[in-house]
Amino acid sequence: MSDPTAPPAASLGPDAVYREKLAAGEFCIQHCGTCGTNVFYPRQCCPDCGGGELGCVAASGDGIVYSTTVVRRKPERGGDYNVAVIQLAEGPRLMSRVENIDPHAVAIDMKVRARIAEGDGEPYVVFDPLDGGDAT
Repeated sequence: MSDPTAPPAASLGPDAVYREKLAAGEFCIQHCGTCGTNVFYPRQCCPDCGGGELGCVAASGDGIVYSTTVVRRKPERGGDYNVAVIQLAEGPRLMSRVENIDPHAVAIDMKVRARIAEGDGEPYVVFDPLDGGDAT
């Protein structure tokens, strides 16, 4: 049952729409109806043309590692992990992590695929290596 006090979807800001879609299991990016640019992170205006005709489109989830670094932590604090900038097949880049691989093995140009994970009750996008994690 829907919450009668919740604002209608049309009145939600772009970030709230993005988070709502993630919670429903959908990874979406924005597409500018004026110039055709794909956009991430959700915003009110297109960064290329300034147009306000940004609509949500499903992302393929495919991408490549554009850059990566390893954050060092003591094993008792969870051990090392990577932070990566992923270039989506649709064009935009986003910061995330590549999981299910040793953080030191993540490499630039590695093919990855998005999945929605959950932490602290909130969904977020992470990536897994494709084809054994080989870079192109």
